[in-house]
Amino acid sequence: MEIEEKKVGEVLVVLPREKRIDASVSTGFKGRMVDWINQGNKRIVLDLSEVDFIDSSGLGAIVSSLKTLGTDGDLVICGIRETVMGLFKLTRMNRVFQIFNDESEAIKALAR
Repeated sequence: MEIEEKKVGEVLVVLPREKRIDASVSTGFKGRMVDWINQGNKRIVLDLSEVDFIDSSGLGAIVSSLKTLGTDGDLVICGIRETVMGLFKLTRMNRVFQIFNDESEAIKALAR
C-alpha cells in the first residue's frame, strides 16, 4: 500500500494513496500506523481525501491505530469523502473520531 507521510511540527500527517482500504491492504496499513506510533508519533492526522471505499477490515485497522495510541495521543481524520462518511455514520465511528474538512483544520486542532 502506498502511503505518504509528512511531519508538520509535532503532527504526523498520513495520506493513503489508494482508492480502497480493504482486506487486501488493511494489515499493511495497520502495521505502518503502529510503526509510526511506536516511533513516538502521538498526534496523527489521517487524510482520507483519496480514499473512496473502506471495508470492515480497513475500519478495524483505523480503530486499532486509535487504540494503540491509547490516552497518550490523538488520531483525527480529515478529507473524508461522502461514501466513506456513510460507513463512519453507519458504524457510529463519526462519534469516536474527530473529523475535519481539511488537513490544515485537523493540524490546527492537534497543535493545541
